[in-house]
Amino acid sequence: MGILSKRSTIYFEPSIHQALKMKAASSHVSISEIVDEAVRLLMAEDQEDLSALVERKDEPELSYETLINDLKAHGKI
Repeated sequence: MGILSKRSTIYFEPSIHQALKMKAASSHVSISEIVDEAVRLLMAEDQEDLSALVERKDEPELSYETLINDLKAHGKI
């Protein structure tokens, strides 16, 4: 295991826990490492989303109705 320094209790559905145990065994890493990596990936995705929001903050808003009308006008729906 890498340098993981904090401990937490996480509850999984039994089938998810079983899948994690099997993945951990087959990949020779701990469940903690798998969960740590999954959380890191999720947080990185969140950071990308937040960055995209900042980049697009000055774009004009488009209502759902306007979007649907535009799609229809251009033969998309």
